[in-house]
Amino acid sequence: TPVSIRSGPHRLPLDQVHGTISFDQLGFQYAPSVEVLDGFSLHIHAQEHVALVGATGSGKTTLVKLLLRFYDVTAGAIQIDGVDIRELSLHDLRTCIGLISQDVYLFDGTVSDNIVYGRRDASFDEVVMAARVAEAHDFIERLPQGYQTMVGERGQRLSGGQRQRVAIARAVLKNAPILILDEATSSLDNETETAIQRSLDRLATHRTTITIAHRLSTVRNADRIYVIDGGQICEEGDHDELLSLDGVYAALWRMQTGDAIG
Repeated sequence: TPVSIRSGPHRLPLDQVHGTISFDQLGFQYAPSVEVLDGFSLHIHAQEHVALVGATGSGKTTLVKLLLRFYDVTAGAIQIDGVDIRELSLHDLRTCIGLISQDVYLFDGTVSDNIVYGRRDASFDEVVMAARVAEAHDFIERLPQGYQTMVGERGQRLSGGQRQRVAIARAVLKNAPILILDEATSSLDNETETAIQRSLDRLATHRTTITIAHRLSTVRNADRIYVIDGGQICEEGDHDELLSLDGVYAALWRMQTGDAIG
């Protein structure tokens, strides 16, 4: 039987979160004898933008699931601002983290309803402000009923790029001090990706951000990039440092861009 995730006793007021994250000697397995993480450690400073890159199955998305406590670690600990996340209220933990992934969850309501889902007490003016930051306002205004347009089940009446912009507006409105971008642009065409990447870069400013990506072009501006392989960090540095190493990251960059290095 699955182990239930229990909420911790300690509150984490949103206005007191600095956003320092520590993964300390993590161990985790989805099934017995199949280690996904074994002794994994990583420290992220408050308001730092780090990127995790690597092959599918390397453990990148597992770290996100552990940080949000969809699962608990089997060894080690994850801390936010020095407090083990298992000691924190689940509601407070998840309130302080904004998540934008390739699988955008929109429900069958209005555009406005889907944005305000990020913070239920928000005013309509705040919804519009969030949409402007996400560069969503213009396309929303062109919809048949503007912000009151029904999006359909799973947002099917919107394009992929439009759904992603609504998700970004939702995250802007939530204004969480920690932001996770999990393959947030992977299902978009290059032109749409470039435009949405601009909105994501703006959203990441002044908050701790973890970007998970296959396309290295979307992480080249991160403060630190970590290459994950087999649940371990095999390379780390900024974009230029990793290219100069001429290792795994540089090989991936060449393969994706066709660029010669050096």
